[in-house]
Amino acid sequence: MRKDSRLSRVLHVLIHMGASHEPLSSSRIGDMLVTNPVVVRRLMANLSKAGFITTIPGRGGGWVLAQPLSKITMFDVYQLFGEGTLFTLGLTDEHTNCVIEKSINRELDAVLNEAEQLIIDRMKSLKLSELAQ
Repeated sequence: MRKDSRLSRVLHVLIHMGASHEPLSSSRIGDMLVTNPVVVRRLMANLSKAGFITTIPGRGGGWVLAQPLSKITMFDVYQLFGEGTLFTLGLTDEHTNCVIEKSINRELDAVLNEAEQLIIDRMKSLKLSELAQ
């Protein structure tokens, strides 16, 4: 199954923006992420709508932080990607009449929910300024 690397890529960009003394263009960010500037602009639009970044227009312009990294948590950024699951492990329901499968699904679901809550709690407490150190 394919990994979703959007969160780590966005965190990467935001921390570079926090360290930069000048706006970062879509081309420069695209080079950083090894992707097309068009993809970067779509990504930046979401960050802009969320109020994390803003645009400096014109020659020498680009993207800059709209608020300090100390005001943004990892969870804030994670939420931009919508409700998804952190884990790709799945429960089966092919044999829902099987008591063994029901038991496994129930326990696996409980374990995954507990682990997901621990991760979310940690992301809520982690400021991007801490990652930048």
